[in-house]
Amino acid sequence: MSERFIINGKKELKGEIQVRGAKNAAGALLAATLLTDKECILDNLPKVSDILNLLDILKKLGKEIEWLEERKVRIRGGDIAPAKLDFEKISKSRVSVLLMGALLPRIKEFKFSRPGGDRIGLRPITTHLQAFKELGAEISEEGDFYYFRFKEKLRGKEIILPEFSVTATENLIMASTLATGETIIKGAASEPQVQDLVKMLLEMGAEIEGIGTHTLKIKGVKILEGTEHKIIPDPLEAGTFIIVGAATGGKIRVRNIIPEHLDLFLAKLQEIGVELKGDENSIEVSGSLNLKPARVQALPYPGFPTDLLPLIIPLLTQAEGKSLIHDPLYENRLNFVHQLRKMGADIEIVD
Repeated sequence: MSERFIINGKKELKGEIQVRGAKNAAGALLAATLLTDKECILDNLPKVSDILNLLDILKKLGKEIEWLEERKVRIRGGDIAPAKLDFEKISKSRVSVLLMGALLPRIKEFKFSRPGGDRIGLRPITTHLQAFKELGAEISEEGDFYYFRFKEKLRGKEIILPEFSVTATENLIMASTLATGETIIKGAASEPQVQDLVKMLLEMGAEIEGIGTHTLKIKGVKILEGTEHKIIPDPLEAGTFIIVGAATGGKIRVRNIIPEHLDLFLAKLQEIGVELKGDENSIEVSGSLNLKPARVQALPYPGFPTDLLPLIIPLLTQAEGKSLIHDPLYENRLNFVHQLRKMGADIEIVD
């Protein structure tokens, strides 16, 4: 991909666009296929580098990967070989951290390299590791590797997560599905991708209560079956296209979305003055010349998505008045605004 884009502005964008599967959901769903020896089919798979890397990692671990359609893949095979983990690919992708929770209940001893990811601030996995330890895992750290061991089967218990971490919640859910007894997760993240993971695990025979809430109850089962599952459309991709339509003054219909996954985001856009019309699976957005300022704070779901803050900021530069933006989740999220200032935006970083 080119590292340089030349954009000729002041063009009204018009037409329709289809949202693809959610990358943040697909990562956990692919990892969850390690929890069973049976065949799993995933549809609406986003073909982005993180997901393609994860498929390569699964293949090297012993899974058979077969593309049935452009975005539909079959995964089967049960002999997992943790010694064949591709640490180079793991180090390049944050989503690979989800393999920990899937491997833990099935492999008694393995090592895992530090996951990679984007550069928006410190993203430690302390919460993940502490939760695994509470289930009975023994974890040591040497250099760039974590070493996982457990002598007996993982045992469920009540675990309180210190933060609404999506990936920590997903990791703990996967590890708990095959643990002995009941695991209660308090402080669980409730994002759409977490709900999608729970739905797929339920299809596979897991016993989980509390979907969409911050408290989950998981009764461990002996085995999980295979399933065929369609990945939810990406709410962040949908939000991106909606803001593009609003910012360019055109009219765009964004199809294949789940509007309730973006309730607060859509309400904030309407507060700003963006015209939205929608039905159960699409949104039509029209730009406005009379945008109003707003206060926007990123919060865990169902709050305003932190990943959409960098997109709404350029839109708010076109509003009459002063807007206030705050992201308490990632300390480097707003570093890019210096580039907008070079283009003439009146932006001040106060904290």
